[in-house]
Amino acid sequence: MRKHIKIGTRGSLLALAQSTMIKKQIEAQHPGIVVELVKIITKGDKILDVPLAMVGGKGLFVKEIEEALLANEVDLAVHSMKDVPSELPDALHIGIVTRRENPHDAFLSNSAASLAELPAKARIGTSSLRRKAQLAKLRPDLVIEDLRGNLDTRLRKLDEGRYDAIILAAAGLNRLGLAKRATAYFSAVEMLPAVAQGAVGIELRKNDTELLAGLTFLDDRDTA
Repeated sequence: MRKHIKIGTRGSLLALAQSTMIKKQIEAQHPGIVVELVKIITKGDKILDVPLAMVGGKGLFVKEIEEALLANEVDLAVHSMKDVPSELPDALHIGIVTRRENPHDAFLSNSAASLAELPAKARIGTSSLRRKAQLAKLRPDLVIEDLRGNLDTRLRKLDEGRYDAIILAAAGLNRLGLAKRATAYFSAVEMLPAVAQGAVGIELRKNDTELLAGLTFLDDRDTA
């Protein structure tokens, strides 16, 4: 296997935490190999004032990274699987899916212990159409507002009082060591998680069979 591997990743704290996790595992499994993180800014990182569903949805966070893969500028990409579109470029594939973290959604608030305790007209933030639809059914009396930005930005907006509560993926909080920020967790019956939420996928070129063979130790068949 090659001695220098470049991982394409977004530059957010969560993306870097996930990519660093993969980097450390590869270097531990293959002593002597150097793994470099290459930060790539995606369209989703640039557009922060418009709901995702209005500007392209999931593909916003992977397109530029896939272009770098196709141009041989990076060797693999690390993605949150819930951000990966169902259709990939013909020359690429998700070759590895790592062990899944907590797949559920977390409720965060500095004033209420649960969704049920929020007063009528309270402001709750999320950028997800899936979460909005389920929140509207659970608490039609709440004001559901868009919440964009990286995880740390969303937490800051909550702490600044712009929202009475926000909804985030539990997996992201856990991977950043912020599990204590979760006030409560939704069961899958209360709020169905996104497909593959909590799983990390590694995207590679299909013809890079040698690299894939060297990374199979990362693959979790139960998750995949």
